Amino acid sequence: MPRRTATMLASTLMLIALLCAGVLIPVPYSEMSPGPTVNTLGEHGGEPVLQVSGRTTYPATGNLNMTTVRVTGADYRMNLFEAVYGWLSHDDAVVPHSTLYPDGQTAEQATQENAEEFSQSQESAKVAALKELDVPVTARVVVASVVKGSPAQGRLHAGDVIKSVDGKRVEEPADVAKLVTEHKPGERVEFTLVPAKAAAAAEKAGKPEPRTTRSVSVTTKKAPDDSRAIVGIQAGPDHTFPFKIDIKLADVGGPSAGLMFALGIVDKLTPGDLTGGAFVAGTGTIDDKGKVGPIGGIQMKTVGARNKGAEYFLTPKDNCATAARDVPGGLTLVKVDTIGDAVKALEDIRKENTADLPRCTTG
Repeated sequence: MPRRTATMLASTLMLIALLCAGVLIPVPYSEMSPGPTVNTLGEHGGEPVLQVSGRTTYPATGNLNMTTVRVTGADYRMNLFEAVYGWLSHDDAVVPHSTLYPDGQTAEQATQENAEEFSQSQESAKVAALKELDVPVTARVVVASVVKGSPAQGRLHAGDVIKSVDGKRVEEPADVAKLVTEHKPGERVEFTLVPAKAAAAAEKAGKPEPRTTRSVSVTTKKAPDDSRAIVGIQAGPDHTFPFKIDIKLADVGGPSAGLMFALGIVDKLTPGDLTGGAFVAGTGTIDDKGKVGPIGGIQMKTVGARNKGAEYFLTPKDNCATAARDVPGGLTLVKVDTIGDAVKALEDIRKENTADLPRCTTG
């Protein structure tokens, strides 16, 4: 075989081998890309995203779109070619697989965690919106979950309202852990509570929370990772609202839509339009006090929002510097730190006082 032919054949075989390797060899990366956006003032899947009953609502025009990021699944293994393509793409991002799925998290675990975070974000959005409108909301501390096989299993139940621990009144979920860890492993903790069934029945009937309580003693044990005393529960907040607010949005997870849900609720419950008919999108977690928190994938969300037609993007303060490095043309990034900031920004947009908007910068 002539040397030239042999060299070409060897090169061709090597190229084929490299192509096969690029397709067959998985790499430890995942991809993030712009996901769908949904107008919280509109409909999704044929029904309103926000549904309020028992309170006067007002028609709202314009857009207050929540934004999402599309990610490859926990079980998906990207190959080298896909990773390189993602790295070269302007609108996508390739990140280590462990960034999206830490500690070997499975697809089922990721889905469950996202669902829980989404549910909590809805609760916090309702609380923050009503507080912004000075509508009273009753708060209480409940047993959010009980660890299987823990001392609390069978003695405490999800939904039990915790009134006190060792006779000391509980005001915040963190109070429960603080009081339990004042004990040594093996000591007993006394919980005073309203049983979940009684609390749920009263709420369903629109009656005040029952005054009758019961006491439950639970013996603590040593935490698996240190010497703390634990009983095996997760305490969390629960709220009683003066009217019903439902958020209907399937196939979405995580906490990042909290701000936009809260603004949608405020708009529905106040006369006129918060946006003045403008197309506003945004993102951000929100807590019960109306504080806006940062999220992941900010640059994918701004791209998705602009592709949909957004003119303004409400951006968590702590995401501003990253988002401002690559702003889609025609999109104004507005910095917000609280729901109050966001409402004020929407007022400026409505009144066309856009020079007064707090804008994101790279500095």
